[in-house]
Amino acid sequence: MNNRQLFLQHVAQTSDAPLALEIVKAAGMYMWDTSGKQYLDLIAGISVCNVGHCHPAVVKAIQDQAQQYMHLLVYGEFVQSPQVAFASLLTQHLPENLNCVFFTNSGAEAVEGAMKLAKRFTGRTEIAAFNRSYHGSTQGALSILGDEYWRNAYRPLLPGIQHLEYNSFASLERITENTAAVIAESVQAEGGVNVPQREWIHALRERCAATGALLVLDEIQCGFGRNGTLWAFEQLGVTPDILLLGKALGGGMPLGAFISSRETMWTLTNNPVLGHITTFGGHPVNCAAGLAGFKALLDAQLIQEVKAKEQVFLQHLRHPAIKAVRSLGLMIAVEMESFAANKKVIDYCIDKGVLTDWFLFAPECMRIAPPLIITEEEIIHACKVICEGLDNA
Repeated sequence: MNNRQLFLQHVAQTSDAPLALEIVKAAGMYMWDTSGKQYLDLIAGISVCNVGHCHPAVVKAIQDQAQQYMHLLVYGEFVQSPQVAFASLLTQHLPENLNCVFFTNSGAEAVEGAMKLAKRFTGRTEIAAFNRSYHGSTQGALSILGDEYWRNAYRPLLPGIQHLEYNSFASLERITENTAAVIAESVQAEGGVNVPQREWIHALRERCAATGALLVLDEIQCGFGRNGTLWAFEQLGVTPDILLLGKALGGGMPLGAFISSRETMWTLTNNPVLGHITTFGGHPVNCAAGLAGFKALLDAQLIQEVKAKEQVFLQHLRHPAIKAVRSLGLMIAVEMESFAANKKVIDYCIDKGVLTDWFLFAPECMRIAPPLIITEEEIIHACKVICEGLDNA
């Protein structure tokens, strides 16, 4: 049996029609399959590879740390320099109240940790989230995920969850003194790049402050410069009580984090002790990789180029079959008539060596979220292929 057959037989599938591309190499903006075919990556492993695939500094950091030590003990017991260095650098680039980092294995685990932290800190049990929001597939994260199609098969889910409407002022009245936390994506990704109204996100921040609920902002997809600032909440003019990170955090390695104040985080140390623990969260090799990726992102000044690159996409994504284009930086949704129409274009693009896909809650929209290193020439080429796909569809 070849690798494809073994993949289909022994690796658990998440759909009945996986792409099943067999990639043997990736570097920068590109991936190559077993035949040597090259693919321009427009989705960055779903917003993971912000500094590109296999960035040399990240690869070296992994190699160096693996030679020093890998797993030592469960998270939080030993002083591990990669964790300390990365947490210190992250907090230097965050508001003063976000000064304490809890590293996890993934974004979904960061969501789970934040939910526990909010309940523990406030002594409350209710959590509010938003329709068309995505926060992960674990049981708790799924409970706050904002789409019944994805939730329904796994009930009963966590109690005490309510779903509000994003950008709805009326929904904010449902946040009360019983609400432990309100969890919102700074930009709704899987909903097809829904950007909050500035007045609304400020009203949400004020409502949380007035009721004592913690505001949790999920920047797992949109963090690390994707929207044109290091954190999307900077553009919105609000500061969360808890920040969720993942995806690009690890520089290509699995890593997540929830970040809050030391005062808030300290509640996990008592009643009960070890209030949140993880064996592999904050793995030293992954933290070393994330630290190197973060430094590369800052040193290359990639974030300063994001808005200009967004404009190049917008200038060249023009076609009668495109109903709308929504974007904030290099997070772009290209809306078409239907999922069927979108899928035809996606398949055409992949055939022509341009990798893209669709959004969970907006399947009629094509996802464009490339590594931030993409060049103007590569953007123009990608848009040309997309438009050709629209012509053929």
